[in-house]
Amino acid sequence: MKAKVLSIAAISLVLASGSAFAQSSTVTGAAGGAATGAVVGGPVGAAIGGVAGAIVGTAIDPPPRRVVTYVEEQPIPNDSVVVRERVVVGRPLPETVVVRRIPDNPKYAYAVVNHERVIVEPHSRKVIRVLE
Repeated sequence: MKAKVLSIAAISLVLASGSAFAQSSTVTGAAGGAATGAVVGGPVGAAIGGVAGAIVGTAIDPPPRRVVTYVEEQPIPNDSVVVRERVVVGRPLPETVVVRRIPDNPKYAYAVVNHERVIVEPHSRKVIRVLE
């Protein structure tokens, strides 16, 4: 029993550290998670790692440097919003926040919320990156 608890703890640690680096696809995430889980926890670890890796793997690719530069160079709009919710990568922005598309790259949009510039996925409004 103690070995299983340690295995699960080790899997959690490995997957948590891996989630800091967004996978580029669900397949890559699932495969990597399953391999890591199998090494640490055997067949059960492979199953848990595969599911967790697939979840991490669904993250959108980080924006290219030119998108970040574009957002950084834009003036602060007059309609920037302050909201109670914390702006968190992976969560959508509230509907009250105005999201502006990036002309040269329709895969990304941006907003200024709580005095922070954020890059979002335009359709879901999911925060991809918070710029400081």
